[in-house]
Amino acid sequence: MITWGWTGMAHDASLAVFGDKKLVFAAHAERYSRVKNDKNLNQDLIDEALEYGDPYKIYFYEHPLLKKTRQLYSKQYALLGKESPTTYIRKFLKDAPKCTTTSHHHAHAGAGYYTSPYSNAAILNIDSIGEWDTVSIWTGFGKTLKKVWSQRYPNSIGIWYSAMTQRIGLKPQEHEYILMGMAAVGDPNKYYEDIKRDFIKMIPTRWNPYTLFKRNCHRGCLDWRPDLNTPQDYADIASAVQRIYEEIFDGLVLYTKYATQKDNLVLMGGCALNCSANSIAYKYFKDVWIMPNPGDSGSAVGCVLAHWGHHIEWPGPYLGHEIKGEYPVEKILKQLHEKKITAVASGRAEFGPRALGNRSILADPRGDDVKDLVNTIKHRESFRPFAPAILAEYASDYFTGYTGPYMQYTATCKRPDKFPAIVHYDDTSRVQTVSATDNSGFRKLLERWYADTGCPMLLNTSLNIKGEPLVNTREDADRWTKQYGVEVCVPLE
Repeated sequence: MITWGWTGMAHDASLAVFGDKKLVFAAHAERYSRVKNDKNLNQDLIDEALEYGDPYKIYFYEHPLLKKTRQLYSKQYALLGKESPTTYIRKFLKDAPKCTTTSHHHAHAGAGYYTSPYSNAAILNIDSIGEWDTVSIWTGFGKTLKKVWSQRYPNSIGIWYSAMTQRIGLKPQEHEYILMGMAAVGDPNKYYEDIKRDFIKMIPTRWNPYTLFKRNCHRGCLDWRPDLNTPQDYADIASAVQRIYEEIFDGLVLYTKYATQKDNLVLMGGCALNCSANSIAYKYFKDVWIMPNPGDSGSAVGCVLAHWGHHIEWPGPYLGHEIKGEYPVEKILKQLHEKKITAVASGRAEFGPRALGNRSILADPRGDDVKDLVNTIKHRESFRPFAPAILAEYASDYFTGYTGPYMQYTATCKRPDKFPAIVHYDDTSRVQTVSATDNSGFRKLLERWYADTGCPMLLNTSLNIKGEPLVNTREDADRWTKQYGVEVCVPLE
């Protein structure tokens, strides 16, 4: 029996397919439409999902009517949609069954807990907003999820972070990761007190989880300090914002521990992509699980699991469109040994924002000029670093701190002088470990590269240009090669 879950109509549309209680397909609408953060489903995505069979049941990731009450409260009249999820989906699938809805944060909690290895855990959701909730704490025990606390709109850490992203000249709800990267090149002390004084009324503690703001940032904060306009001003603001976010995050995680008394933590919501902060969770919990797609698009999986109320075997993040054939190890190695920057599009596309070896640009991390070359190709800011993908068994030899298979934490590089392309200004790296049970093709490539060079890692970044979705199909890969002059290695047809 086929079941669908989907997100969309606001931003980051996605669709997940379950067959016989197993997750068999999940993909982002933007990868098919080629429109970044596309809020709309499209027929190409629907058609690929239908290859698994017609859906018997369809779930949607939030309660539209409850969301409308918040939009009316905040006077966001232009955002009030008239279509129901069922009416919308029937534009693509005429005989689609009626959509069953769940709450936004319940879908986050379901995506995290029911894909985790835990049967007993705390769940912390932090995002901009879902209906009325902006932060929520849940417990998971066996098959049961229970909400124990929530913070309500308009007090939102995520909205504030997005507003500050806009304040420094970036695109809100898209470029927050750039603010996070800018933080390392700024002075956190310069505007720290100013930002706390002007925006923050209360920061969470062990005894009180609430974050209270002095102003509603939902419409931005472009009027704040109009005298600050230089690149260094923006970097200093970013650094202070990141520090304050980490203080807030620390308080929330501490309260979650106090309120739940659990040993394991599931961290979800768009703010779970803040890899610079995520390691803080280990101060209070023995183990942490972050589903590789913790934001709204991942709730295509979560809205189904929230209703089912049981764990599934996590199949890994390679769930999207498949470029069939053997992973092109030899071709990639040839490119790398010729000191070229290369790329790969092979196997199933990653479900989530991070390229993990199937839709990746790859390079030798030891070159002094590699970082600048790749940033030029991707049309990115020069200060931004790249992630290393490393054979898991060697990670502790090169990095200190928490690492994992999905680039969710930052760790300190022990030899930043040897690997300048994958370290930030503070000598940290967003590490992807690749074990023998992970992506077999990418693992084989790293093993061969290590055997040839003695270096167990490669620079790994997403196969896209800034502002564009990741390459999805073989045709996308061919166009990318022609347009940007870097060969994308694909399997032989």
